[in-house]
Order: sequence, then C-alpha cells, then structure tokens
Amino acid sequence: MEYRQLGASGLFVPVICFGTATFGGSTEFFKAWGSTKADEATRMVNVCMDAGVNFFDTADVYSDGLSEEILGKALTGLRNKVLISTKASFTFGERPNNEGSSRFHLLKQIEGSLKRLNTDYIDVYHMHGFDGNTPVEETLRTLDDLIQSGKVRYIACSNFSGWHLMKSLGISEKYGWNKYVAHQVYYSLANREFEWELMPLGLDQKIGSIVWSPLAAGRLGGKYGRNKSIPQEGRIAQGGSPVPEAVVNEEVLYNIIDTLEQLGTETGKTVAQIAINWLLRRPTVSSIIIGARNEEQLKQNLGSVGWNLTIEQVKKLDAASETPTIYPYWHQRQNQRLNPVPKFY
Repeated sequence: MEYRQLGASGLFVPVICFGTATFGGSTEFFKAWGSTKADEATRMVNVCMDAGVNFFDTADVYSDGLSEEILGKALTGLRNKVLISTKASFTFGERPNNEGSSRFHLLKQIEGSLKRLNTDYIDVYHMHGFDGNTPVEETLRTLDDLIQSGKVRYIACSNFSGWHLMKSLGISEKYGWNKYVAHQVYYSLANREFEWELMPLGLDQKIGSIVWSPLAAGRLGGKYGRNKSIPQEGRIAQGGSPVPEAVVNEEVLYNIIDTLEQLGTETGKTVAQIAINWLLRRPTVSSIIIGARNEEQLKQNLGSVGWNLTIEQVKKLDAASETPTIYPYWHQRQNQRLNPVPKFY
C-alpha cells in the first residue's frame, strides 16, 4: 500500500481510506448506503488491515452516531495501529445549539465521538461543512484547544468553498493556531469542478485532498451505462445519493463510462478500479475514501492500487470527462501564462 503525506503535516496516510457510512443504516438516508453490523464490520476492517489500509473515516451524523459506535467495536485491540477520521458540524440533536461549528457544539460532539469510538483521541477531525453563523475565530480557537488537550491530532475541513478555506488558513496564521492540513472533497471523473479553484488552492497552501464519493455515488461503479437501467438496489434509486442527479451531465457520464469500459478491456481492471486509479494520479490527492456494502465489494475496490494507468489512458479519460468551466475560470484560462492550471502529467 502506498502512503502519502497529508498536506503539509508530518502525517502519512494510505492512498486508500475505508469510509464507514455504510455502517449502521439506522436512518432512511443511510439505509440506502448500507446496514453493516458489528460482526461484518470487524471482518471488513481486517480485510483492510491485511491490505495495508489502516485509515478509517466516519462522522457523528452517520446513522446518528451508530457508524462511529460500530467502527469503535470493529477496531477493538487495533487503536495503536490505525488512523481514525471523524467529523462534526451538521445537526445532531435538536436545534439551535446542536449544529454548526460553535465552541458549544464542537466540545459536546468531540466527547460523544470519543465515547462512541472508544478512544481517547481522534487522528483527523473534520469540520463537515462550513458554518456561516459562527465566527471563524471561535471555531479555529476551539479546534486548537482540542489539539492542545490531546483529544485531536490534526484538523481538517470538508466541503468548503475556496474563500472559506483561505479565510480559515489566514486566521490560523494570524493567531498562531493549528491549521487545517486537509480538505475532504467530492471529486470524480463525473464532476471535475474541484480542479477549478480548490485544487490550485491546495497546491499553493499545501492542503492534502481526501476524496469522498470517487465513483460519483456509484455511477462509475460498473452498473451504469447507455443501455443499462439504473440499478434499483443502489443508493441513487433509493434516495441516498450525496451527489445530486442535476449536477451530473448524462451524456458526459456515458462518454466516461464508454471510455472506462474500453480501458477495462485493455487493462483487465474493473470500471470502478480504473476510475479510482485515475484520481490517484491527480495533484494534491493524499487519500481516496472507498465504501463498500460487503467484503466482496471492498476487495474489488482495494484492487484500484498497486498499478497505474498510462499517461495516454489518463488523457483519454481527461478528454471524455472534460466539461466547460464557469466564470471566472474560463476567463482565467484564456491566459494560462498568468493563471497556470494544475499539471496532471
């Protein structure tokens, strides 16, 4: 298993992280993801460890805390060998003070996560989304205090806009507080908007990218295609997709899948393995979160590493997945001497 440095931190993480949103299934939304219980979760953790994947991602809101609880049980006896990532910010309880990134909410949520995960510390603690109501200073001071207390090792954000992240980094710099070292982002062949601003920001500020939904909520998993009906057992059909249908261009999606299937014939790899391997070639990517409903699916996704697409194969996928940029990015790209785009090869 390849390990990469997480942003500008001294922490190295495997290029594959196992996402546990499929653990629990206690709500209608997360039931569409999966309903993995403790025994199967333990077996899947062992499969990951055997493959060199010791990085596990969850969140307080995944099945109302049940995902954290099941992961904690599955990691019994392994704590000193693994890295745990969890998140807070979204609603957990009754409003108004049980959501957001206020000091009140974060101090409450970290204690709950630690208890459910049966651990004394979190390796990477994410703000699950930006809170536009709480002063950024309040959030970052609280996170710095959590690091000083030993309850958190590193802090990261998720789903931030460019200005959200840059403002946060500037405030941390101003006060000498710990900075976000990573940004958990949606990025896939089906949606490459991450490349327009967040990737250049990550390169400039040395922020590692942890990618969620690399298969576009299953659209790039091998079951979709021009002449295939939408699988009724999948997250999208069951209303559990975190990637809205409206943001995926159907014709571009089919072009991507056609190319993936062609490359699958060339390489002997699955459509999903190729889609994930393409992401591993992109700048700033430190780790990719893969989820799985069962051991077979997990083992297939683990086959995404240990080999590389050729540059020509990557270029084919780049061409198939290219979409027009929006303003101001199309204007900036008219003069790439002044506004260079990230180099992929």
